[in-house]
Formats: sequence, C-alpha cells, structure tokens
Amino acid sequence: MKKFLVLNGPNLNLLGTREPDTYGSKSMEDIVKELNQFEKKEDVKVDWFQSNHEGYMIDRIHDSAKEDLCGLVINPGAWGHQSIALRDALLCVNLSFVEVHISNIYKRELFRQKTLLADLAVAVISGCGSIGYQFAIQTLLKKKMDDN
Repeated sequence: MKKFLVLNGPNLNLLGTREPDTYGSKSMEDIVKELNQFEKKEDVKVDWFQSNHEGYMIDRIHDSAKEDLCGLVINPGAWGHQSIALRDALLCVNLSFVEVHISNIYKRELFRQKTLLADLAVAVISGCGSIGYQFAIQTLLKKKMDDN
C-alpha cells in the first residue's frame, strides 16, 4: 500500500472557524474524514500531522525520511512564505512533495503570492479548497507511475 504524509502548518488547526470566507467552513477533522474516504477509494494510507511550532514540523519532516513514503503533501501556511528552515528540511529528506494552499494565494496579499517551497515542489495546488489535498496525492501517485 502506498503511504503519504500530509503536513499542516500554523493556524490550520483552526480551520472551520478561522476566516471562513477565505478558508471555508470545513474543520481539519472534516478534511481528515474526507481523506479517510479517499484512502479507501484509492487504496493508499495517509498520515496526518499539524503543528503550530516550526521545530516540531521540521522534526516530523526529518523523521519522514526513515519511513517508506511515496511522498509528502504540505500545507505550510505562513511558513511557506518565510521559512528557509522549512525549505532546508524538505531538501534534506529528498522526498517528492506537493505544496497545497486551501485559498488562492495569488488572489491575496503580495507577500502571500510567493512561496519559498514552490520551486522544489512537484506541483503547487492553490485555491481548490480541501480537495486540494486529494489532488496532491493523485499528483504524487501519477509521478510515481511515470518514474517507474
């Protein structure tokens, strides 16, 4: 079974109540339930991690190198726009990843329109809402098939 790790950065634990006009009304629990259904349909395993602490996120990324993963999906939140440490951690593990943003970062403030991870990512999915996580996993599955 193909296994993926989904990483979520700061403030994403508040989905559903945080700026619903921007991020929608689905909670993180709702999105995890959607991914649980997706897992069964696609015959994949998805582990979920969220932290508001950058060091914990970096530790989790480092630990992912020891796992048999097909790739990472990361919604870095604000860290995507400013964390060189997060970028370096992703470079260290040498795993394919897709960057996901629930909102369309290109319709937002200028400082949100550039990410420090985009040039390393297989793809960047922005503005698709919670289904973006599923698109990211499908993208990584396709990449894996193309690489074989």
